[in-house]
Amino acid sequence: MTHRTRPPRTRALTAAGAALAIVLAGCSSASTGATSPASSTASGHAGHDTTGAPAPTEPLREGERFVDMSMSAAYQPAPPNGGTDEYRCLLLDPKITEPAFLTGTRFQPGNEPIVHHALVFAVPPEGAQEATAKDAETPGDGWTCFGDSGLRGGDKPPVWVDTWTPNGTETLLPQDVGFPIAPGGLIVLQIHYNLLATDGKPGQTDRSTVRLRMKTGTAATKPLDTAPLDVPIELPCATDESGPLCDRATAVADVAKRFGEEVGGTEDRLVEQCSGGVPKPGNTQSCEIRAPRNLTIYAALGHMHLLGRAIKIELNADTPAARTLLDVPMFDFDDQKMRPTPAPVEVKAGDEIRVTCTHDAGLRRQLPQLKTLPPRYVVWGDGTSDEMCIGLLLYSPAA
Repeated sequence: MTHRTRPPRTRALTAAGAALAIVLAGCSSASTGATSPASSTASGHAGHDTTGAPAPTEPLREGERFVDMSMSAAYQPAPPNGGTDEYRCLLLDPKITEPAFLTGTRFQPGNEPIVHHALVFAVPPEGAQEATAKDAETPGDGWTCFGDSGLRGGDKPPVWVDTWTPNGTETLLPQDVGFPIAPGGLIVLQIHYNLLATDGKPGQTDRSTVRLRMKTGTAATKPLDTAPLDVPIELPCATDESGPLCDRATAVADVAKRFGEEVGGTEDRLVEQCSGGVPKPGNTQSCEIRAPRNLTIYAALGHMHLLGRAIKIELNADTPAARTLLDVPMFDFDDQKMRPTPAPVEVKAGDEIRVTCTHDAGLRRQLPQLKTLPPRYVVWGDGTSDEMCIGLLLYSPAA
């Protein structure tokens, strides 16, 4: 998963009009959010569990309506550069004719074994022409979009409104909040297709759907935005592993070859922003981000790939006012739901948010999707065999 709807990543939260975002994908204090125990390596890191039926959609609440959309045709992933991963952006038109707020999103994969994750972006009307042109200039349905949606959007870039991972469900907040959607706006589905689960067999197709929950809202409805907080990954090969990709520089170059120079340069940019440009090899990495303005946090999500062991998001760590926004001590790839906070969390300008991730190279030889691959020094990359560390916050700007 990667989640830049704007130019290359920095480690600062920046104010942009009424919204705040990272320029570049539960709570606990006495535990403010549920964690998902992974009682064994198999249960926590086996990858996609497709044995359960999709969770039912929650009923409409007062003033809400559903908008159902589907990919126009089945898509057959074609991972480039000899890889097993493709990120495809599909353009959908919700046909919104009056200003509204998006209050929930339900993504349903058509072929779950090959869908690693999916993101939903709301494209404002000002970006519709760029999105339509991007779709038209690319053969087939949609376009390849490693890194982000591939849309710049000028002063009003696409807004990341939802994330789906296997077993993901719709996140509904009790507060009067929502993502503003204007007439003429579009929706982009960014779907990460991964063929490792099917042994790279060709011919796999997918036709996913998405259901938007919309309401008209009032002057009191608060606008939502998302802030993805990214942390570097500097995970060396295990002591009993060896091979060309165990060299950090070679591993970084391999990421660039598979996904392009922008994605390939992400790790070095994050190391520069989080640790002054000096890589710190090890299982655990962290980064601190300072809030430039007041905001209200309603939910949090932590994202890693199959080598992830634990992720934590803290507010003002190591101070008397410390508060844990997310604590997942036993990370489960198949349980990465957005976790609403029991009550909104107020963040003041200047407060620091720390994201910490722990990965485990030893899992590589235990997982069916990874154990046949050569050992590698793991850095930030878009593939399932690469890793990420993202703390995602769902928030509204505050007075």
